[in-house]
Amino acid sequence: MEYLQEQIAADPARGAALQQADEQAVQYALDHGHGEERSLVIIPVVVHVVWNNSTQNVSDARVIAQIDQLNLDYARANSDVGNTPSAFTGLAANTDIQFCLAQRDPSGNATTGIERRQTTVTSFSTNDNVKRYSNGGLDAWPSGSYLNLWVCNLGSGLLGYAQFPGGPASTDGVAVLYSSVGSMTVPGTIASYKYGRSATHEVGHWMNLRHIWGDDGNSCSGTDQVADTPNQSNENYGCPNFPHVSCSNGPNGDMFMNYMDYSDDLCMNLFTNGQADRMQSVFGAGGARASILNSLGCVTTGGGTTCATPAGLSTSAITSSAASITWNAVSGATSYDVQFRTTGSGSWTSGNVSSNSASLTGLTATTGYEWQSRSNCASGTSNWSGSATFTTLGSGGSGCSDIYEPNASKTAAALIPVNTDITGIISSGTDKDWFKFTTTSAQPNIRIDLTNLPADYDLKLFKGSTSYGSSLTGGTSNEQIVYNGGSPGTYTVQVYGYKKAFNATSCYTLRASVSANNFRESGLGNVRLIGDKVTREFSLYPNPTAGDVLLEYTSEGDGQVEIAVMDAVGKTVYNNSTLVAAGDNSIELALPQLPNGLYLLRVVDGENSMVQRLVVAH
Repeated sequence: MEYLQEQIAADPARGAALQQADEQAVQYALDHGHGEERSLVIIPVVVHVVWNNSTQNVSDARVIAQIDQLNLDYARANSDVGNTPSAFTGLAANTDIQFCLAQRDPSGNATTGIERRQTTVTSFSTNDNVKRYSNGGLDAWPSGSYLNLWVCNLGSGLLGYAQFPGGPASTDGVAVLYSSVGSMTVPGTIASYKYGRSATHEVGHWMNLRHIWGDDGNSCSGTDQVADTPNQSNENYGCPNFPHVSCSNGPNGDMFMNYMDYSDDLCMNLFTNGQADRMQSVFGAGGARASILNSLGCVTTGGGTTCATPAGLSTSAITSSAASITWNAVSGATSYDVQFRTTGSGSWTSGNVSSNSASLTGLTATTGYEWQSRSNCASGTSNWSGSATFTTLGSGGSGCSDIYEPNASKTAAALIPVNTDITGIISSGTDKDWFKFTTTSAQPNIRIDLTNLPADYDLKLFKGSTSYGSSLTGGTSNEQIVYNGGSPGTYTVQVYGYKKAFNATSCYTLRASVSANNFRESGLGNVRLIGDKVTREFSLYPNPTAGDVLLEYTSEGDGQVEIAVMDAVGKTVYNNSTLVAAGDNSIELALPQLPNGLYLLRVVDGENSMVQRLVVAH
């Protein structure tokens, strides 16, 4: 933050550029919200290793491990996700942001994505000398196409620093201490900060994330401009015990395990949905880093753009020790590379096959796996596909198949086929399964059936942040939601245990049916039949308002909801936490005197986050 203030002091236009990025983040949240499916952003990275002695000249293996750790952390596939307190798991996000070491340089030549220089400079600071060849460093590659990551010896106890969006292109990027570079499996050398999370933190700044405590010096008045991160008094060090309460933020306290705090690497394990939206905003239309999406940095020079990345990944014939995998054939492909690993681990097992299928053997029972494929053509090799996941059966082949994990949040919802039975497992009291499917204008009508329940499971249907139905039948009775006349697009389904019910060994069956004809109730479960009219979970009256607002909210159980109002720059101007009862609730919001303008009102009820615009007009 001191580095940012130095830039603003040197160039008054710098502050205006950052303000524009902040306004872009607010508008992105209004237009997209937490519930909308995010597009995958892949960022080419060039690593500039600037070293004075051989200890500082970190190996290619550690650099590659650092990129792997970034990918795991930003996908919430990190091996320590289980350390997230249950109070925060519903907020944790797969950001849909990934990184690759650059495969072509700005001139179109092949590259490893790593360049090195031995320097006479023994230590660098935030004066950006490491980013200039004339000062002993290495010059930046074009910031519109690459994330520049400098690895060097930083003085004064500095772990790293980053440039927020909107700064000079010649200094754009992230610098980190050489000994912090690494991963959970290939660590660096500095105690407490050797597992690659310094880069995870600084890259968050590069995508416009603030420190989670709002840099307010214990005053509890600052903000990180993200609604779903608790306010806290100051940074945390080490690894506090949960809950660590400050700024009256009980009962759950500080989110000290957030990557944007100062906790030890082994204590950090999550970004939130709000942070994911804020980072995604810099790549949206008009965003400060939108040009990255057009970069060829991740494409090989051998013509990789003409060899398509495999799609349609599918897993079948799952046993306790094997599985069959397939994907759509790619035109012109002469062979395919396949790699798999236990979910979230640091190393892959790889192979090459001549057709669009393969058998994975030697697997461990009741274990989650992920796998990818890429195609090889005469013109070059494609990018790796996204990961498909599955879980092996118990020993001896007993049990049932759950191939969709990890899918514990709305942003990690697993894509399922329509008009097809699929199976899943609620493996613990905190486990929730999310799925997504797509409707078309030709088949807009939906029926969701949840059957073969081993415990008391319930069902919800969403599009974006709006709920379109729920089924809450008691016991192991079937659940069903029918929604006719909806708009085409992507919908999400949540399956969860009532009062944390679960069965770790038995599957349920889920079917998402779509049709051109209206569905009718079939007598299954506690059906909520919705016709052409959209039903929202909450309403605001009056809107526009000159003062107070009445919020009418429908809750599916007794509990507590969090209500926040944010202004155009993301600052929270109103907070309220209130108890609600199952059914309809009317909540009077005594808003402060607010200037005329557009605001964002968010209601957070457990894992569900719902947003509406609020207009203040006196």
